[in-house]
Amino acid sequence: MAADSAVSNRGENILSINNFYFDKSLCPDDLSEVLTAGTKESHDKAENSPFVKDFLRGRIKRELFKLTALYYVYSAIEEEIEKNKNHPMFAPLYFPSELHRRDALAKDLEYLYGEDWESKISCSAATQPYVDRIHEVGRDDPVLLVAHAWTRYMGDLSGGQILKKVAQRALKLPPTGEGLNCYHFEGIHNPTAFKRLYRSRMNELEVDTETKKKLLDEANLAFKYNLEVFTELQKIGKGIKEDTGFHAHGDMGGDISKCPYYAAKMAVSGNTTYACNFAKMLLCQSTVQVILATWVAAVAGLAAWYLM
Repeated sequence: MAADSAVSNRGENILSINNFYFDKSLCPDDLSEVLTAGTKESHDKAENSPFVKDFLRGRIKRELFKLTALYYVYSAIEEEIEKNKNHPMFAPLYFPSELHRRDALAKDLEYLYGEDWESKISCSAATQPYVDRIHEVGRDDPVLLVAHAWTRYMGDLSGGQILKKVAQRALKLPPTGEGLNCYHFEGIHNPTAFKRLYRSRMNELEVDTETKKKLLDEANLAFKYNLEVFTELQKIGKGIKEDTGFHAHGDMGGDISKCPYYAAKMAVSGNTTYACNFAKMLLCQSTVQVILATWVAAVAGLAAWYLM
């Protein structure tokens, strides 16, 4: 999945939220504006990382969409928020029922891994420094939690909705939301109004120039940690075999007719039913679709040339 930033060519993305630059009540010295302008370069790097680009194009491998990193990051953020919820610099931004994601992520991980999901996950090498930094901030300088909350919650509240739709379609997840609870904010009925409220609360915090700079540095650091997680996921993804879309024998529930190899064999033997089934299987494959589209375009081109 992280910040209040400009809208990309695809609309909102993994790190963006909408309508920011159209809020005329904001001024350049407002904290939300300072963070947005000052993290633009970091935002662009994350937005253009190979992992994010592939995600937005629907090129998602199910093994990578297990939300483990988010679970550990949000667990750390929310643990430190609870410890510092009465801190004068964070109390105005304390919205546990509206924003907290840990429980929603736990539901998603149970759906994706099974009931014993906790024994199957671990904090990755790239995620651990991110988690450690959040705990360090909560312990030594709670004001900086504002930067981490802004970076994560505002992004998932907005750009995360794009990811939800992409993941649901690409991974064929249920329309009822299983596996995607982390992107569903039950306590927020009007996201635009809530984001405006959150920004106004941020901008009302009594922060001097030095504190704003510290928050900006911390927000850029949060982007850096997110980018390192994306890079790690991209590397892991290269070692995962691409899903061809064909059913494995073990995934057929005992129905041999679903096996593409059996359908091919029956088609060759002259069975028209299996021939049709095999043709449908082939047409569902992206490679076959590209080849077919190219062939149709070539035929159309020849026909047009001939009729001129």
